[in-house]
Amino acid sequence: MAKLTAEQLYRRTDPAAIPFATSAEAEPLTGLVGQGRAVEAIEFAIGMRQEGYNLFVFGPAGTGKHTLIQHLLTDQAAADPVPSDWAYVHNFANPGQPRAMRLPPGRAAPLAGAMRKLVQELRATLPAAFEGDDYRQRREVVDEQFKQRQEQAFMDLSERAQKEDVALVRTPNGLALAPARDGEVMAPDVFKALPQEEQDRLKGAIERYQAELEAIVRKLPEWERAHRELVTQLNRDVTRFAVAHLIEEVRKGYLDLTVVQEFLDAVERDVMENARDFLPQPQQGPEAMMGMLAAGGGANGDPASGRRYQVNVFVDHTGATGAPVVYEDHPTHQGLVGRIEHQARFGALITDFNLMKPGALHAANGGYLVLDAYRVLANGFAWESLKRALAARRVKLESLEAMLSMTSTVLLEPEPIPLDVKVVLIGPPNLYYLLAAADPDFGRLFKVAADFDDRMERDGGNTALYARLLAASAARVGVRPVDRGGLARLIDHSARMTGDSERLSLRVRMLEDLLQEADWHACRAGSSTVDAEAVQRAIDSQRRRSDRIYTRALEEMRRRTFLVETEGTAVGQINGLAVQSVGGFAFGLPSRITARVRLGAGEVLDIERQAELGGPLHSKGVMILTGFLGSRFGATRRLALSATLVFEQSYGGVDGDSASSTELYALLSAIGEIPLKQSIAVTGSVDQRGQVQPIGGVNEKVEGFFDVCAARGLTGEQGVMIPATNVKNLMVRPDVAAAVAEGRFHVWAVSTVDEGIAILTGLPAGEPDAGGNWPPGSVNHAVARRLAKLAERAEAQGLNGRPNRRGRHGRDDR
Repeated sequence: MAKLTAEQLYRRTDPAAIPFATSAEAEPLTGLVGQGRAVEAIEFAIGMRQEGYNLFVFGPAGTGKHTLIQHLLTDQAAADPVPSDWAYVHNFANPGQPRAMRLPPGRAAPLAGAMRKLVQELRATLPAAFEGDDYRQRREVVDEQFKQRQEQAFMDLSERAQKEDVALVRTPNGLALAPARDGEVMAPDVFKALPQEEQDRLKGAIERYQAELEAIVRKLPEWERAHRELVTQLNRDVTRFAVAHLIEEVRKGYLDLTVVQEFLDAVERDVMENARDFLPQPQQGPEAMMGMLAAGGGANGDPASGRRYQVNVFVDHTGATGAPVVYEDHPTHQGLVGRIEHQARFGALITDFNLMKPGALHAANGGYLVLDAYRVLANGFAWESLKRALAARRVKLESLEAMLSMTSTVLLEPEPIPLDVKVVLIGPPNLYYLLAAADPDFGRLFKVAADFDDRMERDGGNTALYARLLAASAARVGVRPVDRGGLARLIDHSARMTGDSERLSLRVRMLEDLLQEADWHACRAGSSTVDAEAVQRAIDSQRRRSDRIYTRALEEMRRRTFLVETEGTAVGQINGLAVQSVGGFAFGLPSRITARVRLGAGEVLDIERQAELGGPLHSKGVMILTGFLGSRFGATRRLALSATLVFEQSYGGVDGDSASSTELYALLSAIGEIPLKQSIAVTGSVDQRGQVQPIGGVNEKVEGFFDVCAARGLTGEQGVMIPATNVKNLMVRPDVAAAVAEGRFHVWAVSTVDEGIAILTGLPAGEPDAGGNWPPGSVNHAVARRLAKLAERAEAQGLNGRPNRRGRHGRDDR
């Protein structure tokens, strides 16, 4: 056992070990310190181009995961080739399935601009062409030829019929033939007055010419069709003359791209067939207008006119010098794979390929996509959509309604775009392990894990390196220069953050927050640099903002509302230490632990467990005490005691085994009737062999008992006993270390229960002789003697280790 020095409680950084006077003079530091494993994994994932080698980055918050990922990806992306542009165009063969067009980088936006200009030119050129004198004259010729052909056929028939006294007349029901005389149609009575031979001649003639008339009428649709074909050909000729040079101008810029030439061919054919879409239209009903808009047309002057000839640019890499690095902070289904918008027209929702919007996968295609894992999983179907895209290696723009088959409306089905992207998920370790265990697709799609550490070794070489890391953080957050003293205090605080004097924290974000607060205090003090005093004020301010509950608990202990003794001695009573955490602020407080012993069957009863307040780890610790007592004192005679252990004034759950050695000390005191010093608080777990094992929160526990004693007045006898294996974890507050240096407070480190009981009682624990007997005057001798008396009494009463039916087994033996 050893009484620790102030230097062992607080390992101070020597400012002289920092090789620069202020952080402004530090050599620039690139990357992060202490993350070699993570950097290696990230570089491997970036360089591995095979399928499924996406990256999951995990580690504690504030370790610089986003910063490092952004830095490494940006460097690699700058060396990668610029990926292709992507655009969607109208599918003239199947309008419901827009076509995806792949273009060299920087070519999509100019094409879209050229097509917009073309549509504007068409809106002006085509109406002018069809309203010109040349078209009007040519159209009149075609119409006149059709009219003359009809009139000539009827005229020839009429002239021949008149020679045989038959007239061709027009009636409300159409053309008809009738007997005539001198060019006038005969009245029915006149016709009947004719000789029968004349009547038969006229009837025969009428029947003959009626057959010819019907033949002519049957030819009328054919003539009209020929007329329409002539008009259509005329319109095509006029349209071709008007637009061919316009489309040719667009072609000249894309002679090297077959896909664009094919698209322009389809545009030219469609314009030839649908030139009327650009002409003034007569007033039409809503149904006709909706059909025209849905088809991508519209009346001239309407914004929808010529929409199907436009180009919807999805990915534009104009001016790019490398692959894209995209961070999507709202990774919904639509945010990843895109969305299809709608417009309200005439009381209905319509859409076309121009209303399709890209997602993050489109923007990052050919590069890197960084996502927050929690946000992906929290946003509906985003996780499933991401996995589907990565597995299929293509991006399919699909609405949630279509994906879930929840709509019967006809929707667009755009052609999927091939996907070549490296996805980086960033999240906490527990989420990574959960996905690895529960999602069968996860391991196939995310084959590389980058595990960020939260600490690094603290040695002479790393001190200077860590100071450079702090200097880089100071420059990044824009604070005034930090001097050697301030840097040394930050390094000390970093070790305290890890709970280990031999380690330094890599949670850079917390240190940067502290730097900014220290800068504020330095500004208030009128200092040009951030010194150790400013850093300490920032640390104290952070603590004060969070310690209201802790301060209230200390106040109640000072007022003895909580019965915790800090002076004197007591049998079967000891001060244990526990750590509590509220809102990220951890603090230690003493708890009074008592033990009572009576005649019984060798059992140690955990009252916390019986009251269902004790957790499984605490119950395990109490069971270990029974094993220790049995192995040390029950080798030749059974234990005839019944003991109870309890945390006094404990009104919540108790768990953990860090108080098991403390409970053992109280139990040994109660059995041997030896008083324990109440000025010493104890922490540490114990095994069945009596070895004291390390625990967590040792700094908070030491400081908690120190604050209670300081509130009541330090006597120079008070202190804390900790496991020797926790000495390396000590980085207590400077005021605690100062009190130890002055001898007003003490910290002991012990390795075994025997060392600890000697400190608490002032008596030696004692070592057994060859016969197993303990030396008189030792703690173990007193315990063994008391247990022997209890065994003799049990044998005399015939208890044999079984409860006495008359209740004597429950009588307090003290």
